[in-house]
Amino acid sequence: MYGPFFDLHNWETVIESGSDWMIILSLVVMECILSVDNAVVLAAQTQTLPDKVQQEKSLFYGLIGAYIFRFIVIGLGVYLINFWLIKALGAIYLLYLAIKFFFIDKKKDRTVKVPEKKPEPKGWKKHLRISTFWQVVISIELMDIVFSIDSVLASLAISENPVIVLIGGMIGILAMRGIAEIIMNFMNKIPELQDMAYFLILFIAIKLFLSIPLINIHIPNTAFVFVLIAAIIITLVVHFRNVKKAEQKTANQNDNS
Repeated sequence: MYGPFFDLHNWETVIESGSDWMIILSLVVMECILSVDNAVVLAAQTQTLPDKVQQEKSLFYGLIGAYIFRFIVIGLGVYLINFWLIKALGAIYLLYLAIKFFFIDKKKDRTVKVPEKKPEPKGWKKHLRISTFWQVVISIELMDIVFSIDSVLASLAISENPVIVLIGGMIGILAMRGIAEIIMNFMNKIPELQDMAYFLILFIAIKLFLSIPLINIHIPNTAFVFVLIAAIIITLVVHFRNVKKAEQKTANQNDNS
């Protein structure tokens, strides 16, 4: 299954072929389109980290893991169609993230509490404890596994040469990480985008679960793009309205003083 990856002549033929690079370009575009939902999920996950350095670092580690996993799954190829259970588990996990954000984390934010100092774990618990950073990295890797199944199968339908699929996937993943970083930067400037991201995660969870073979309802990626555009427009309207209210409140306070 992995023989073509180690065939230097195959690599040389692909690199020197203009037609193969046109296929690679189409694979990169397709990877970006299929991974828009993945980029939204990644950007939302990195927001749990305290600073931009850790956020970017988690995306970098996630990128390395994504490359390794992509190499493995392209070799597996046609067997991926039987991994529908991964999709179902991924959908359930995304649903959990959305519910946790709206019904647990939001309530915690509204309630002002004096933080309790937790005792340091001792013995084996200390060694088994996973930091928030590595929890985010592991979560990013799991989401890559879930979302890469569709893109790999779609890529193999365009080209049967695993080297072409691998190059297209590698470039596409890098581009998708760039999209995630752009979304992440916007989320830092516009807080309301975080609510939008988790609404989209809820939509993605439903979309992913409906696509499993037992249900077999496929919501097209173009529909997700329209939902994304509508969500962005509504979020920006809400943001500017909140900014206007805050400015008006500040102006009223200044007038009263």
